[in-house]
Amino acid sequence: MAGFAGIQRATLGAVTILCAVLATTAAQAQGRPVSATQQATAEQVAQQGVPLAELAPGAPDTYVVKRGDTLWGISGMYLKRPWCWPELWGMNLQAIRNPHLIFPGQTLHLDRNGGYARLRTQAGSASGEPETVRVSPRTRTDSLADSALPTLKPHLIEPFLVEPVVVDAQTLEQAPRIVAMLDERVLMSPGDRIYARGDAANPLRAEPGEPRQYRIFRNAVALKDPLTGEILGYEAQHLGKAVLVRGESFEESADGKGGIVSEYVPASLDVTSSKEEMRAGDRLLPAAPRVFTSYTPHAPQRDVDARVISIYGSSAVANAAQNNVVAINLGSQDGIEAGHVLNLLTKGNRIKDKTSEARSMIKLPSESNGMAMVFRTFDRVSYALILDVRTQVRVGDRLINPE
Repeated sequence: MAGFAGIQRATLGAVTILCAVLATTAAQAQGRPVSATQQATAEQVAQQGVPLAELAPGAPDTYVVKRGDTLWGISGMYLKRPWCWPELWGMNLQAIRNPHLIFPGQTLHLDRNGGYARLRTQAGSASGEPETVRVSPRTRTDSLADSALPTLKPHLIEPFLVEPVVVDAQTLEQAPRIVAMLDERVLMSPGDRIYARGDAANPLRAEPGEPRQYRIFRNAVALKDPLTGEILGYEAQHLGKAVLVRGESFEESADGKGGIVSEYVPASLDVTSSKEEMRAGDRLLPAAPRVFTSYTPHAPQRDVDARVISIYGSSAVANAAQNNVVAINLGSQDGIEAGHVLNLLTKGNRIKDKTSEARSMIKLPSESNGMAMVFRTFDRVSYALILDVRTQVRVGDRLINPE
């Protein structure tokens, strides 16, 4: 019993340390002063690691990173609570939100020492510095960040990282719109030509410095808070991508009466990809720049009590399963950030108590239903990927801090 109590104390201490580190980092990011105690706690984590009781059963002593691996997957391989990854990795204050880059081919070494464990890229290294990665000369060059291990499977979240999803009420109304297509087809293919026009305040121009890559959207659907009914934003339906070939212009031509008239000519764009049918009236928004996103799975440092407000996809989708994306009713202004891991709870069904003569209605308790990770935030709305789930997730289900 004494040994078990010791493990309990060590585990609780590790949780306290991790929360303090995250709070310290958040304070730094927000410009708040960091206390000497917080600084010392963060440095202790960087040196100490996690209690052995926190390791997952069968955590390997060594593991060679493979293509297709993710940071979350490796976290789950080593930890009972994968969101404690920063603690195992021994991240310092500078690295907590920008983890050491891990690449395919590197060997991870689990160092067990003094009742604690740390993960390194060099066996027996006390510094925790990454090992030297040797590469063969080649003519094609790649960004080093592009080959680093992603946090989640890229294909599951890629559309949400490069396309605007949540807009305000006026954004689509004021955006340039498709006015015609080269033929009558509605499902366009790469290379097909479409024509679009903006308004006086937002014309489509092809001058240097103006956007050339566009995303095509339709039907901004209101995202409502299930508790208050307040509209938190509008989710636009993504239809495809297009590149601007020629901007809007005016052309002079003879009017047949010996005079000259100036006629408006819409902008020309070529479709580069198509997900759904396009038609006149659909709107265009400049494509967001591609950004390499590498964030660390971690628990929020403040209390979170969020609700699922929509299941992303077809309007006919009522429930979400593993690897589906849900929108939640908290965003960056509420302290939500990419990498936050949240515990999914069922809403709790209301049933009739058939064992009672009164046949009264009762509400079943909420139950833990799996995990989700936030990967993109807007001001008042965030998107989270369901990592694992026991039963289907529905609108209104809760998300809270992981245990």
